Amino acid sequence: MPSIVKDMSLADEGKRQVEWALSFMPVFQVLYKEYSDSDELSGVRVAACLHVTKETAVFIRLLHSMGAEVSLTASNPLSTQDSVAAYLASIGINVFAWRGETDVEYNEMLNNALDIQPHVVIDDGGDLHALIHSKRSDVLPSVIGGTEETTTGVIRLKAMERKGVLKYPVIAVNDTPTKRLFDNKYGTGQSALDGLMRATSVLIAGKYVVVAGYGHVGKGVALRARGLGAKVIVTEVDPVRAIEAHLDGFEVMRMEKAVEIGDIFITCTGMKDVISKEHLKKIKDGAILANAGHFNVEIDVAGLRELAVDVKRVREYVEEFRFEDGRRVYLVGEGRLVNLVAGEGHPPDIMMNSFANQFFSLLYLVKNKGKLDSRVYDVPKEVDELVARYTLKGWNIEIDELSPEQKKYRESWML
Repeated sequence: MPSIVKDMSLADEGKRQVEWALSFMPVFQVLYKEYSDSDELSGVRVAACLHVTKETAVFIRLLHSMGAEVSLTASNPLSTQDSVAAYLASIGINVFAWRGETDVEYNEMLNNALDIQPHVVIDDGGDLHALIHSKRSDVLPSVIGGTEETTTGVIRLKAMERKGVLKYPVIAVNDTPTKRLFDNKYGTGQSALDGLMRATSVLIAGKYVVVAGYGHVGKGVALRARGLGAKVIVTEVDPVRAIEAHLDGFEVMRMEKAVEIGDIFITCTGMKDVISKEHLKKIKDGAILANAGHFNVEIDVAGLRELAVDVKRVREYVEEFRFEDGRRVYLVGEGRLVNLVAGEGHPPDIMMNSFANQFFSLLYLVKNKGKLDSRVYDVPKEVDELVARYTLKGWNIEIDELSPEQKKYRESWML
């Protein structure tokens, strides 16, 4: 099936964006030199559901250069960079994505991506894996295995594993340190604030910023908000993370109290109704709501619309909701991923780690075809360490190594 993108005339601009990203991804500069002329993936069909950005394109283009047939669709209806989609389509990659897809179109494109009968399924959020297991079982005989990029998707896949319905092995790329620690914390930390500021143009310094969730994403958002001069409040359901937030110097409280204080809210939990209709009934006038989680379920948008007597778009990515008592609440990006709806997503320097893990995990699946059980696997430790060493090399950072005597000491029990 021919690619379906917004405007093929944007391909040249897309190429420029991809080359810009590659210039800040030294790991992939090395991978291109080592792998792009190989035929290691010749005949391998790959279906990928990812944010169609310039960084993603660097990864997908490498697979294509190695002989893989790649079918790419978006993992969010509002995250596609249309020039990048056009460029990838122009070089022979099957692309089914454009910015602003409806929910119906989004699901149609997922199905289009699966029509190549993939051997490997690369996902960000779990929608493609879920679709295969629910409505596209015709794809299962060809699938060797898959990968998963985000926390939400890994949670879904582990639930499938527990229920005994997972039909092929999946590597949880999200859970490996070089992804989780850097992408989730430093990537989302910067890009979520960047998207929020692009969307609203408001000053962060001096405002109360409420960060819902203190996992790796929440830690990064809280850190960057404080760096911009915000007074940061953290809400949590996990007692250990709540203590950590407190000891990191943030105020910790329940959301029902935070809504009366906060100026800006950023949800980072992966859970639904973190800001519920009941919270919205008490929320401070002028509050700005944004979401950094994968799905648009963390803010009760339906409840927000029910409470509003007037709704209007006041900026490109901002809607104003006016309540009966005159209070106004501003929703950024329809409650979808703020860093990709209103920004460009993570910096390329960060995404090279995530996609390097995807790359080596894909090779691992292909090399171990038929040898893995149908369950969720961690990225092999040697792969994670390899990505870390590639990264250090790309950044011209040298580290020490243990001497033979130190290695012997580490392994001994008689200290």
